[in-house]
Amino acid sequence: MTSTSIAERLQQMSNAKVRYIRDIEQIPQLDPGEREALKQVSERFVFRANTYYLDLIDWDDPDDPIRKIVVPDTDELLEDGVLDPSDEESVTVVRGAEHKYSTTVLLLVSQVCGTFCRFCFRKRLFMLDNEEVSLDISRGLEYIRSHPEVDNVLLTGGDTLILSTGRIDQILTQLREIPHVKIIRFGTKMPAFNPYRILDDSRLCEVIARHSRDDRRIYVMAHFNHPNELTDVAVEGLSRLLESRAIVVNQTPLLAGVNDDPDVIAELFNRLSHIGVPPYYLFQGRPIAGNSGFKIPLREGYEIFEEAKTRMSGLAKRARYAMSHATGKIEIVGFLDDRIALKYHQAKDSENLGRLFTLPYREGACWLDDLQQPEKKNNSARMKWSNN
Repeated sequence: MTSTSIAERLQQMSNAKVRYIRDIEQIPQLDPGEREALKQVSERFVFRANTYYLDLIDWDDPDDPIRKIVVPDTDELLEDGVLDPSDEESVTVVRGAEHKYSTTVLLLVSQVCGTFCRFCFRKRLFMLDNEEVSLDISRGLEYIRSHPEVDNVLLTGGDTLILSTGRIDQILTQLREIPHVKIIRFGTKMPAFNPYRILDDSRLCEVIARHSRDDRRIYVMAHFNHPNELTDVAVEGLSRLLESRAIVVNQTPLLAGVNDDPDVIAELFNRLSHIGVPPYYLFQGRPIAGNSGFKIPLREGYEIFEEAKTRMSGLAKRARYAMSHATGKIEIVGFLDDRIALKYHQAKDSENLGRLFTLPYREGACWLDDLQQPEKKNNSARMKWSNN
């Protein structure tokens, strides 16, 4: 499918015409043998897509990056990784609420996404019998009220913008009644998955504008992984969000077969900065069960990002290359011969906050635990790392 034909088809769409697909059998571009093999994958890790996003795929290209993001792969059946590598369970304070960093609480308010990414780091939420998400956020709100140090609330899940506009308004109203909550963030990939959710619902932007005040802003943490997602309608959706007084930024993991190319990262970050959506984080992919096909070694990831930055403006290259480890958000600062330099940008243990340290680098290491096993003292969550 050519880019022209994609553009023409997207112009004919609307939110009402976007269909959600939950069965591999409903993708006619896959041959019967593929569909049969991939059904086994979707039985383990749920499949969900929509016609807008599937239309971005060039089905004549087996290496199409959008296809890799959304269409299952038999590599997902390999026994590798865990379902909660960042140990979110340990920071869950009440059902549906996580408190890992002192000033920030996460409210898991949605159990559905516009499409399920194959690299999702919370795929456990979409499995049977998972009870981490709470549609009733009253206990989470009460927890936030009782913790005045919390000035930042991230609404996540699942995708927050797939909620009805009425529900979003209700959640924002309740949070705005808590004086010490200054920043409310939406974690969302809907601007990429289905921008018509924004374009065809003027009330959504009205609600965001009403709750995004001069001294208490709404932030939208968008999730564009590849330049092919930045269609004309997606850019228009982002513009509507910006016009609604929201601050919009972007974050993406570094993904093998999707954006593990300096040219791709540079194009993505430059185009985002051109439209006023600055890159926020480039994440190291987490060691999630089923995600082995997306893994990139830390040294290779660092080199990709550094080369990409040579092709970016200063505004485009403000993003940090980091991993969301159980102990905190750790920036990959650089390499010193056979050592890797790391820094705690955020930390579960406040004593680690801002800490710079180095570790011997093991070739092929993709995660902090691949470098050196942490030592736990008195079963404390605090991790100590040797510099020897």
